Amino acid sequence: MSGKPIVAATDGSEESLRAVDWAAREAVLRGAPLRIVSAATLLPRMMDREDDGPDVGNVTDALLENRDRALAQAAERAARISADLLVDTDHLSGAPALAVTESGSGALLLVVGSRGTGAFTALVLGSVSRYAATHASCPVVVVRDETAAVHRQVAVGIGDPDTSAAALSFAFEEASLRRASLLAVHAWNTAPSGTARLYEALATPGTRAIQERLARKLAVLLVDWQAKYPDVPISQDVVSGHPGRALAGLSARADLVVIGRHPGPHGPGAVTHAVLNHAHGPVVTVPSA
Repeated sequence: MSGKPIVAATDGSEESLRAVDWAAREAVLRGAPLRIVSAATLLPRMMDREDDGPDVGNVTDALLENRDRALAQAAERAARISADLLVDTDHLSGAPALAVTESGSGALLLVVGSRGTGAFTALVLGSVSRYAATHASCPVVVVRDETAAVHRQVAVGIGDPDTSAAALSFAFEEASLRRASLLAVHAWNTAPSGTARLYEALATPGTRAIQERLARKLAVLLVDWQAKYPDVPISQDVVSGHPGRALAGLSARADLVVIGRHPGPHGPGAVTHAVLNHAHGPVVTVPSA
């Protein structure tokens, strides 16, 4: 039994409710409590109702009612997962991205959906998910296109072996907990300017030597982890191409894709951004220690 909760954010959308379902199952698996949070998307002038007219007050009331309804619906769904699951709900205040991100402080996991309902809400929740996944102090799971299929595999992306300890530790813990195998993947760009040059590069002895050297380095990295987790079957793959595309592709046949989170840009070209936008299943970003 874990004293730390799993935190799940909801806005009432089906995507966020699927994230709550996922979080509830994970809480049962770990023997942890589940905390469900929601933040109403209020414009700045709606925060102070005393000087505003009745129309603003009505809109604020509606948004707060939607938030409360979303929490109640999410708690009901979580209770269906297990009658023994301890579920708590919490209203968040302030900007949603910051409030949801801060709600994960001290949590085992922070779980969010990939988007919300409607054009505006989709933008808001999408931005919340991306912000939380790159700024929260705890591991953040973004649930995308979840299915009931169980693959018994956890995939972990390895960029720089010297900064991968946190992601590897999390991935091995998850694989052991799920009684799953672990696939460690290192992707490298041999020809970013085009597919034709990529195939040409792969045909050269020099490129094959690089790939073999990377495979050996990855194998050495995994030796100590295998000793710590002898119950986890390990495989590895060194692939050519963009790491984001490689890991997004793997998400279709893995129960969880784990990527490390490091200080730096998280824009459209970043691996994290690419995986979160194109994954087919749950992705977790793990902050560096």
